[in-house]
Amino acid sequence: MRFPVKKFFSYYKPYLTLFLSVLACAFIVSAVTLVFPLLVRYITKDVLEGNLSIALNKVYLIGGLMLVLAAIQNLGNYFVDYKGHEIGARMESDMRSELFAHMQKLSSSFYDKEKTGQLMSRITNDLLLLSELYHHGPEDYVKYVVRFIGAFVILIFINAPLTIAVFCFLPFLGVFALYFNKMLNKALRNNKERIADVNAQTEDSLSGIRTVKSFANEQIEIEKFDRENNRFLDSRKNTYKAEALLYNSFETIIQLITITVIIFGSASIVNKTLDLADLITFLLYISFMIEPIQRLTHMSTQLQEGITGFQRFMEIMYLKPAIENKPNPVTLSEISGEIEFNQVSFRYEENLNNVIENLSLQIMPGEYIALVGPSGAGKTTLCSLIPRFYDVTGGSILIDGIDIRDIDLQSLRKNIGVVLQDVYLFSGTVMENIRYGDPAASDTEIIEAAKLANAHDFIMSLPNGYHSEIGQRGVKLSGGQKQRLSIARVFLKNPPILILDEATSALDNESESIIKGSLEWLAKGRTTIVIAHRLSTIRNAKRIVVLNENGIAEQGTHESLLALNGAYSHLYAKQFDLSV
Repeated sequence: MRFPVKKFFSYYKPYLTLFLSVLACAFIVSAVTLVFPLLVRYITKDVLEGNLSIALNKVYLIGGLMLVLAAIQNLGNYFVDYKGHEIGARMESDMRSELFAHMQKLSSSFYDKEKTGQLMSRITNDLLLLSELYHHGPEDYVKYVVRFIGAFVILIFINAPLTIAVFCFLPFLGVFALYFNKMLNKALRNNKERIADVNAQTEDSLSGIRTVKSFANEQIEIEKFDRENNRFLDSRKNTYKAEALLYNSFETIIQLITITVIIFGSASIVNKTLDLADLITFLLYISFMIEPIQRLTHMSTQLQEGITGFQRFMEIMYLKPAIENKPNPVTLSEISGEIEFNQVSFRYEENLNNVIENLSLQIMPGEYIALVGPSGAGKTTLCSLIPRFYDVTGGSILIDGIDIRDIDLQSLRKNIGVVLQDVYLFSGTVMENIRYGDPAASDTEIIEAAKLANAHDFIMSLPNGYHSEIGQRGVKLSGGQKQRLSIARVFLKNPPILILDEATSALDNESESIIKGSLEWLAKGRTTIVIAHRLSTIRNAKRIVVLNENGIAEQGTHESLLALNGAYSHLYAKQFDLSV
């Protein structure tokens, strides 16, 4: 991937005035720094070798000037350090927000393939190092380039031949920098990939900690973690090897430069082409030249860290959602809830077989239908196509005669309520989780929704009622309680189309009986699709659609399907036998 230079620098734009102020201040600080050796040269060469009776006054005067310059330098460094870091932190925050917002737009197919821990690493670790590059990069380059060029110009005036001799070493620095930086870049990229794997393994193990403990498989998880951790350690070793080669190569050349100056400078003093004061000044300015080289060498790691972090950031930003709005999409207002599947086919990947093949089904407004069938028949997949979690690979799905691909995604999904088999509750309070169904809802409306879902009584029994913390993923609640909060969200949303994917699967018989009436009341006047394994829960459905690997096997009421003695009858008899 080519490095997107324009995009990289675009993040400075909101803070350009402050950024330029920091650079200007860095320039002034560096220029002031260059004055100190000249003042030392003036004292040692002119003042102390002149009339000593007036020398002390001049020394005091120059000392006072040095104090003023030191104050300017320190105040400038404070401004550069404080405001520079602030700019870097703001840009990091902007990029993190942009990346998170972009991830929210990416389709379900993206998350089917990615590990949560790796995505978290891109949002946190990668951008943390990038902010340091945004801050220190331009600022340090300004400071040290000014010092380097300034020192070079002054050294030319002091002794041109000796300066040229020093510069003969610079091509070697360039060759080493190009070679080892390439090695370092590769090593740092491996670092980021390996730590992302560590994060993914950690997130996976800790998320399933109850399963781990129930199987007493702690040692297996430790071994899996150690495997990823050791891979990260190996990549770190390669990084340190590249860093050591780069830094020590530079240090060797810098030592050679210092030795060259001392030898040739001393020879020049003997030959009376250079005096001692100029040699001292030369050595001071050589340190000013060497410091930028040393600093820029150390910055190469920071630069490579930032570049690889930005490349990984852009890898996600370049991804386009598989499902997007068309130009000028239709916004739904009031809908009756008619749903039509017209020769629908779907597969999850191009190289996989179709999960659904040429399926046609019409659901009338307000109709209550149930989807049943063996595992893998495509019940959940079919329902996932309605809110466009995935797009059909063939055919079309219409709502009130409008192709859902022509409807604005937000508008489409606001008209569909989904209760998933796998309930997900966010860390926070009970009230916050129910309000997720309608962020603008009042507390009174939330309480009413909870009552309709038969959740109010158990909520009030919690220590802080509706303001009780439920823990990460609702860990403090039972399965039935979590399911009822999930159903309360749908009551609050009050959509014209309902999809209940195994909505009562986590409830015991008593809880299921309590909530069944609430769900049936909610379904009145709304198009409702229910997926259920327990066939006893959908006996009152207006229509039952039986799916198998070939599509729709049969459909009808509970009684009519039993009379057919077909697929539904077989499923019902099998379930009945299991329950005996």
